[in-house]
Amino acid sequence: MTFDPSTLTFDAAGLIPAIAQDDETGEVLMMAWMNAEAVEKTLATGRVTYWSRSRQSFWVKGETSGNIQELTELRLDCDRDCLLVKVRQTGPACHTGRRTCFYTAIKDGAEHEVVTL
Repeated sequence: MTFDPSTLTFDAAGLIPAIAQDDETGEVLMMAWMNAEAVEKTLATGRVTYWSRSRQSFWVKGETSGNIQELTELRLDCDRDCLLVKVRQTGPACHTGRRTCFYTAIKDGAEHEVVTL
């Protein structure tokens, strides 16, 4: 079956959440947004392309930072309203310089940094 991005369920702004996961380790790296064109660009180029809500423009991960995400597999969830983007990550995924954006855990009602710089 040929994939058609129009079969995805986008929100009112035309966006879908995309969770980036390290293909080798399974580590969840980050969450960002894609629109249909970002999905198409990602599939066509193999470089993960997101939609920046703040800049209202495409954002090719690593284009300016060098922290590239190379697509290894794109998965759809059962409702087709969320994407799992499996990647080969070069450098940190988080703009803070950490490997993952999910570096804060809540334990016993308090925040704890579990991934440091």
